[in-house]
Amino acid sequence: MKRLRLLVISLVLFPLAVAAQDFRVTDIRVEGLQRVSAGTVFAALPVQIGDTMDSVAVQSATRSLFRTGYFADIEIGRDGNILVITVKERPAISEIEIEGNKAIKTEDLLKGMSENGLSEGQIFKRATLEGLTQELQRQYVAQGRYSAKVETEVVDLPRNQVKLDITVDEGSVAAIKHINVVGNTVFTDQELVDLFELKTTGWLSWLNSNDKYSKEKLSGDIERLESYYRDRGYLQFNIDSTQVSLTPDKEGVYITVNITEGGIYTVSGVDLAGEPVVPEEQIRQLILLREGQTFSQVLMTTTSDYITRRLGNEGYTFAEVRGIPERDDENNTVKVTFFMDPGKRAYVRRIDFRGNTKTSDDVLRREMRQMEGGSASTARIEQSKVRLERLGFFKEVTVENLEVPGTSDQIDVEYTVEEQPSGSIGASLGFAQDSGIVLGANIQQNNWFGTGKRVGFNVSTSSYQTVYSFNYTDPYFTPDGVSRGFNLFYRERDFEEVNVSSYTTDSFGGSVNFGYPISEISRLGFGVGLTNISIETGDQAVQEIISSPRLRNNIDNEFILDSNVDECTDTDAGTICNPTQSITDSMLTTNPSGWVDDNGDDFNILTLNFNWRESTLNRGRLATRGASQSVSLELSLPGGDLEYYKLTYQGQYFRPLTKNLTLRLRTELGYADAYGDTTELPFFENFYAGGFGSVRGFKRNTLGPRATPAEIYRAVSIDSNNDGTRDQNVYVSDDAANELLTTISGDDDDPFGGNILIEGSAEILFPLPFIKDQRSIQSSFFIDAGNVFDTDCGDGQLNCYDVDFGKISASMGIGVTWITGFGPLTFSLAKALKEQEEDETEVFQFSLGTAF
Repeated sequence: MKRLRLLVISLVLFPLAVAAQDFRVTDIRVEGLQRVSAGTVFAALPVQIGDTMDSVAVQSATRSLFRTGYFADIEIGRDGNILVITVKERPAISEIEIEGNKAIKTEDLLKGMSENGLSEGQIFKRATLEGLTQELQRQYVAQGRYSAKVETEVVDLPRNQVKLDITVDEGSVAAIKHINVVGNTVFTDQELVDLFELKTTGWLSWLNSNDKYSKEKLSGDIERLESYYRDRGYLQFNIDSTQVSLTPDKEGVYITVNITEGGIYTVSGVDLAGEPVVPEEQIRQLILLREGQTFSQVLMTTTSDYITRRLGNEGYTFAEVRGIPERDDENNTVKVTFFMDPGKRAYVRRIDFRGNTKTSDDVLRREMRQMEGGSASTARIEQSKVRLERLGFFKEVTVENLEVPGTSDQIDVEYTVEEQPSGSIGASLGFAQDSGIVLGANIQQNNWFGTGKRVGFNVSTSSYQTVYSFNYTDPYFTPDGVSRGFNLFYRERDFEEVNVSSYTTDSFGGSVNFGYPISEISRLGFGVGLTNISIETGDQAVQEIISSPRLRNNIDNEFILDSNVDECTDTDAGTICNPTQSITDSMLTTNPSGWVDDNGDDFNILTLNFNWRESTLNRGRLATRGASQSVSLELSLPGGDLEYYKLTYQGQYFRPLTKNLTLRLRTELGYADAYGDTTELPFFENFYAGGFGSVRGFKRNTLGPRATPAEIYRAVSIDSNNDGTRDQNVYVSDDAANELLTTISGDDDDPFGGNILIEGSAEILFPLPFIKDQRSIQSSFFIDAGNVFDTDCGDGQLNCYDVDFGKISASMGIGVTWITGFGPLTFSLAKALKEQEEDETEVFQFSLGTAF
């Protein structure tokens, strides 16, 4: 109204002010400008110097200036032959403050306002603000927040500026109180309501919010209801109406769906129509509908998809296949005709990659099975996508076929990838529950500088081991996919720190490995390695490693005795009397010999390994679909100091159960034994079970056979010649030494492992709530089971059995794995369901940064 009033005043009064005659403009003067430049005014003004000013020109000038939106008031006057334009600018927005919003982020609100011309520094337009306020309220209504309110206040500031205060009362999302389906006679109300994603309020609604009304979800539920009937032959099924009503407080929703079911239709025949570019017998093999069966819409659409894919594999990328049902309402039958329109055969002009900021195009391109310039194949394009996903470098891979403008038979194939961490570079600090703090410097990359090569340098130390290693693998050593890798290492390990019997090993060596692809999903590999290993047995080394009884290696300094002293002597450790018996070897050979006694403690081992791997997994890391399995044989050759073999099998299988739930089955089996001159399998090659990657809920390596504790004598050193030198170790008489210096047993019976491994697990993978990006995290409910057995148990070994499925230990719990830049973060909470007498349980387990 104000703008209209100003325009009327200008048109009525201007002729009176400038007299009745027109005049020629000799100059134009603009007054009142602050932020808007004079150039902007002159650019919008339809009058120039030399023009004749009349009433029509006044109207045109006024409209043009108001149309810019910069001015709240315009006055046009005359000073002689000078045209004087006086303007009042609209205020500028100095600040925008939004309060009360949670469901919609402030950044999103500001972005939407900016797109509509409301942002700091812009000219303020009240009409735009009012329109935006109404749109914002509509957005909240779309989320089911019917009680939401948006209030705005314009605060005037100095220098013709304003501040916008926007206060949002989002209210609460209206909860569904009742869902009612009217007109159903074949299926019960509960059967149909269970199909809906929307639910009435339940005890888990606070977590999954499925009782919050959403127009989009209701549309999906109605489509699901319609599909449910049509998939069961009800071709005349119809949704008559849908009513959504609110309670007076706008916080409750009632949904009513009125339906007509109709009758069941059976298939009277299936025909093919259109251009047959593929033999008819091949097409008919893809048809899921059969004459005489109940009609199913999902089978019809799935058949159309299968035929479309088959045509796409022949290069007809733009093929269209439609299933057309022809109803016979009198006989309740339907004839289905699949009409095929293959279009032109398409060729791939170019393959492009997007999103690979780190990985080079060559690494992606060598995984392509669809070639540029070749006939487009849906199967080869999809297979190339799967191969990219299996690399393990990307969170997600998508593919799109783009028509080439100006052609009808060419496409561009565009793959879009989203990269994820594939290793770690730099200094590392980690913690593993079993190994403690892990310190080191490492570079371990499965995608070395984007080349796709696996390279690792590692210098790390923990309470369990110290490692210096280098490894390198080129998965495309040859263009046809033959891989080559090698590694060098030096490693010190103290097995007592990871729940294994008391011994340490120093080893160094290296190996070379090759892999050959035998199909798109399987590879053969072989390698040769040379290792030197030396074993050091500690004071508490068990009977199976080295025979006992034996002397303890360290001498207790407080037991310094003189052989000429016959009476008892008081010491800090106790009273010692009459040390008279010398130690002889015969006294220490009462038990059978241990492995080190028979085979030595320093070896050069030459190994040959063969392996076969097959994988149809959809992703290289955190897979959710497909299967993988591998068989590996490690054989130490007669040319080395030891002769043994190890055969292992690993397999896993993923099967989607619902949209959000996936079943995972996993197993690992192993068998090992010695041959030739080696008396038995080297104890450091035994299998172990328990902990991550095995049977969670039990301490690492603690399942299976236990070692036989050693019998150890404390030796007392004496000066037999009274020359000041302790030159003889003797026993102390039992009656005098009592419990102090008699035979003692070694530490607790430690896990010793065995030569047979049986493990398995079943998991239900599920998404974690409140986490939007689930691609780098995987959570599961699991049941783990397994144990280690031995075919040659010692007489004194506890928990040692030949294969006995009644001795399988089991647990259940929940586990989470998260792929981070530091490596995988893994933890589990588990409870033992079945345990053996010597098993050691552990409820909470975790590991961070120990993937290298």
